[in-house]
Amino acid sequence: MKMLAVVPVLLFVSVSARAQGPKPCEELKAEIAQKLEAKNVKSYSLEIVPKDQEVTDGKVVGTCGGGTKKIIYRRTSTPPPAPSPAPPATKP
Repeated sequence: MKMLAVVPVLLFVSVSARAQGPKPCEELKAEIAQKLEAKNVKSYSLEIVPKDQEVTDGKVVGTCGGGTKKIIYRRTSTPPPAPSPAPPATKP
C-alpha cells in the first residue's frame, strides 16, 4: 500500500523537473563562472560550442540548449575580464 502512495509522488517530481525545460546557455555559463570564482579560480575561459564540435583542449562542464550545445572550460594564462562597474549616478 505504501508503494502505491510513493509512485504518484515520484511521477509528479519527474514531470515537474522536465516542465522547467532546458536552461538557456548564457544563464548556465554565468552560473558556472560564479561557481569557479567562488572557488577562487582566476585564469579560465568558458565557451559555448555546438555539441558536435570535438573538444581537444579543455573540458566539457555543461550542456545547454536542450542538448544542442555544450560549455567548454579551458585554463588560460590571464584571468577573464572583470565585469565593468555601473557608471556613477549623476544628480540633475
